[in-house]
Amino acid sequence: MYAIEKQPFGFKLVFKGCISASEMQRWVDESRTALSSAPASFGLFMDMRDLQPLPPESQRVMLEGQQLYQRSGMRRSVVIIQTPSTCMQFTRLAQESGIHYWERYISAENTPDWEAKGRAWIQNAVDPDAS
Repeated sequence: MYAIEKQPFGFKLVFKGCISASEMQRWVDESRTALSSAPASFGLFMDMRDLQPLPPESQRVMLEGQQLYQRSGMRRSVVIIQTPSTCMQFTRLAQESGIHYWERYISAENTPDWEAKGRAWIQNAVDPDAS
C-alpha cells in the first residue's frame, strides 16, 4: 500500500506492507501526475515505518521513482524507518539513484520526535544527524 499526499513543503509518501513491482509502478505513474503541478523546488517526507523489505523487482521501480522526484525538483527528503534492514535497503537505493546526498534517515524506534526532526530537515535544512 502507498499514499501520496501534497503538503505545504512538497509531498508526503507513505509505504506499508509488501509492495509488488506492479503496485510500485502504479506509484511511479501516480507520482508523475502529482509532480506535474509541483513547485520548482520541494521537500519529500517518506513514512516507511510499516514497509517490508522490497523484492528486487520493486527495488528497480523504486529507483525510477526516486530519480523522477529528484528530476522534478526534490531538494531534500527524509525517510522514517522502523527497522535497520529497511534503512540499509533505502540507503543503498538512494546511493544507486543519486539522491543519497539530499536524503536523511530517521529511526522512529529510536527518535521519539521523528516527525518534527524530519520536517526540520526538509523545510529548514536542520540535519537530524548533526544533533
